[in-house]
Amino acid sequence: MQTPLQVTFRNMERLPEAKRLISAEARKLETFYSRIIGCHVAVEVPHGHHRSGRLYHVRIDLTLPGKELVIKHQPSLSKEIRQTAVAKMQKHLEVGTPHRNLYLAIADAFKVAGRRLQDYARRHRGDVKTHEPASAGRVSRLLVEKGYGFLTTPDGREIYFHERSVLHRGFPRLKVGSEVSFVEEQGEEGPQASTVRIKRKRAVRRTVERAVGATG
Repeated sequence: MQTPLQVTFRNMERLPEAKRLISAEARKLETFYSRIIGCHVAVEVPHGHHRSGRLYHVRIDLTLPGKELVIKHQPSLSKEIRQTAVAKMQKHLEVGTPHRNLYLAIADAFKVAGRRLQDYARRHRGDVKTHEPASAGRVSRLLVEKGYGFLTTPDGREIYFHERSVLHRGFPRLKVGSEVSFVEEQGEEGPQASTVRIKRKRAVRRTVERAVGATG
């Protein structure tokens, strides 16, 4: 991958075996689509599940050229499928059983990611040189502590974006009013911005000068 893999554990200890599994599964994704720019994996134990059941949530954020794929997984397999998958995972990892649900959740999340990548690759096969046009926008709201914000488009619409959609890890540099370019796509909860790029001041100044010259 062009960008290093990022792994985050929330409300739980960092497990080396889990991180190794995530790294191995992330490498496999490149067999489905070789142009992955970045991958961030967040593993979380929701509050209230620390002592009973341990339902692991896994989120995978994949940054692709002109698009961001977000995969959210919560355990929902039948007992028979779960037992079979756990057995295979234990054999592969050669570890004990205390964290078997975690390994299963990770494996299942990456299976979904693999299918999503295959679908994406099929849609773009033979047309890899075609890129979605970038739109202009301005940051209207920032929720820094939650890792997302909103852009306002020239036609007055407000569009959500996640911090991992900002290229070159530029989210901390954003301010309300920052000029950006982005690619609009349909997310799970409506329109969202991906491939958010902060416009350089020089480029913004040229755009303003051209606009002034055209009106003058």
